[in-house]
Amino acid sequence: MILYSYEKCSSCKKAQRFLEKMGIKHTLKDISTNPPSLAELRQMLHYQKGNLKKIFNTSGNLYKEMQLSEKLQNFSLEQSLKLLSLRGMLVKRPFLLAQNFGLTGFNEEEWLNALE
Repeated sequence: MILYSYEKCSSCKKAQRFLEKMGIKHTLKDISTNPPSLAELRQMLHYQKGNLKKIFNTSGNLYKEMQLSEKLQNFSLEQSLKLLSLRGMLVKRPFLLAQNFGLTGFNEEEWLNALE
Protein backbone atom coordinates (compact mmCIF):
# COMPACT_ATOMS: atom_id res chain seq x y z
CA MET A 1 0.00 0.00 0.00
CA ILE A 2 1.35 3.41 -0.98
CA LEU A 3 0.27 6.69 0.60
CA TYR A 4 1.15 9.76 -1.44
CA SER A 5 1.09 12.69 0.90
CA TYR A 6 2.24 16.28 1.36
CA GLU A 7 3.77 17.24 4.69
CA LYS A 8 1.85 20.54 4.99
CA CYS A 9 -1.53 18.95 4.21
CA SER A 10 -3.73 18.42 7.28
CA SER A 11 -5.84 15.75 5.55
CA CYS A 12 -2.67 13.87 4.67
CA LYS A 13 -1.54 13.98 8.29
CA LYS A 14 -4.91 12.65 9.43
CA ALA A 15 -4.73 9.84 6.88
CA GLN A 16 -1.24 8.88 7.99
CA ARG A 17 -2.22 8.87 11.68
CA PHE A 18 -5.30 6.81 10.79
CA LEU A 19 -3.22 4.16 8.99
CA GLU A 20 -0.72 4.04 11.83
CA LYS A 21 -3.48 3.74 14.45
CA MET A 22 -5.01 0.88 12.45
CA GLY A 23 -1.61 -0.80 12.25
CA ILE A 24 -1.67 -0.78 8.45
CA LYS A 25 1.74 -0.99 6.85
CA HIS A 26 2.26 1.44 4.02
CA THR A 27 4.96 3.20 2.07
CA LEU A 28 4.88 6.97 2.43
CA LYS A 29 5.84 9.09 -0.59
CA ASP A 30 6.00 12.86 -0.90
CA ILE A 31 3.57 13.72 -3.68
CA SER A 32 5.27 17.05 -4.39
CA THR A 33 8.66 15.52 -5.23
CA ASN A 34 7.63 11.99 -6.20
CA PRO A 35 4.20 12.06 -7.90
CA PRO A 36 2.34 8.86 -8.80
CA SER A 37 3.48 7.20 -12.02
CA LEU A 38 1.32 7.00 -15.12
CA ALA A 39 0.56 3.36 -14.28
CA GLU A 40 -0.49 4.28 -10.74
CA LEU A 41 -2.66 7.11 -12.02
CA ARG A 42 -4.34 4.77 -14.50
CA GLN A 43 -4.94 2.29 -11.70
CA MET A 44 -6.46 4.99 -9.49
CA LEU A 45 -8.60 6.21 -12.37
CA HIS A 46 -9.93 2.66 -12.72
CA TYR A 47 -10.73 2.56 -8.99
CA GLN A 48 -12.50 5.93 -9.33
CA LYS A 49 -14.66 4.51 -12.15
CA GLY A 50 -13.03 6.73 -14.77
CA ASN A 51 -13.83 9.97 -12.96
CA LEU A 52 -10.73 12.04 -13.73
CA LYS A 53 -11.96 14.89 -11.53
CA LYS A 54 -11.55 12.63 -8.48
CA ILE A 55 -7.80 12.48 -8.97
CA PHE A 56 -7.22 16.19 -9.65
CA ASN A 57 -6.68 18.56 -6.73
CA THR A 58 -9.27 21.02 -8.03
CA SER A 59 -9.04 23.21 -4.92
CA GLY A 60 -5.26 23.60 -5.10
CA ASN A 61 -3.42 26.78 -5.96
CA LEU A 62 -1.55 25.24 -8.89
CA TYR A 63 -4.80 23.99 -10.46
CA LYS A 64 -6.24 27.48 -10.22
CA GLU A 65 -3.05 29.24 -11.38
CA MET A 66 -2.88 26.99 -14.45
CA GLN A 67 -6.63 27.64 -15.11
CA LEU A 68 -7.15 23.92 -15.55
CA SER A 69 -10.90 24.01 -14.99
CA GLU A 70 -11.17 25.47 -18.50
CA LYS A 71 -8.13 23.86 -20.15
CA LEU A 72 -8.76 20.25 -19.12
CA GLN A 73 -11.81 20.10 -21.37
CA ASN A 74 -9.42 20.22 -24.34
CA PHE A 75 -6.93 17.68 -22.95
CA SER A 76 -6.98 14.02 -23.88
CA LEU A 77 -7.01 11.49 -21.06
CA GLU A 78 -3.34 10.75 -21.73
CA GLN A 79 -2.43 14.45 -21.60
CA SER A 80 -4.24 14.82 -18.28
CA LEU A 81 -2.54 11.78 -16.77
CA LYS A 82 0.86 12.91 -18.05
CA LEU A 83 0.34 16.32 -16.43
CA LEU A 84 -0.57 14.67 -13.12
CA SER A 85 2.50 12.42 -13.30
CA LEU A 86 4.74 15.46 -13.75
CA ARG A 87 3.11 17.85 -11.27
CA GLY A 88 2.32 16.06 -8.02
CA MET A 89 0.67 19.12 -6.50
CA LEU A 90 -2.13 18.70 -9.06
CA VAL A 91 -2.98 15.26 -7.65
CA LYS A 92 -5.78 14.97 -5.10
CA ARG A 93 -4.29 14.05 -1.76
CA PRO A 94 -3.95 12.02 0.24
CA PHE A 95 -3.70 9.44 -2.52
CA LEU A 96 -3.82 5.88 -1.19
CA LEU A 97 -3.16 3.10 -3.65
CA ALA A 98 -3.64 -0.51 -2.62
CA GLN A 99 -3.73 -3.75 -4.57
CA ASN A 100 -7.55 -3.90 -4.76
CA PHE A 101 -8.66 -0.30 -4.24
CA GLY A 102 -7.64 3.33 -4.33
CA LEU A 103 -8.77 6.35 -2.33
CA THR A 104 -8.28 10.07 -2.79
CA GLY A 105 -8.96 12.67 -0.14
CA PHE A 106 -9.49 11.58 3.44
CA ASN A 107 -12.85 10.48 4.73
CA GLU A 108 -12.37 8.26 7.78
CA GLU A 109 -15.58 6.28 7.27
CA GLU A 110 -14.81 5.66 3.60
CA TRP A 111 -11.26 4.60 4.41
CA LEU A 112 -12.44 2.32 7.21
CA ASN A 113 -14.93 0.61 4.87
CA ALA A 114 -12.28 0.14 2.18
CA LEU A 115 -9.73 -1.27 4.63
CA GLU A 116 -12.07 -3.80 6.25
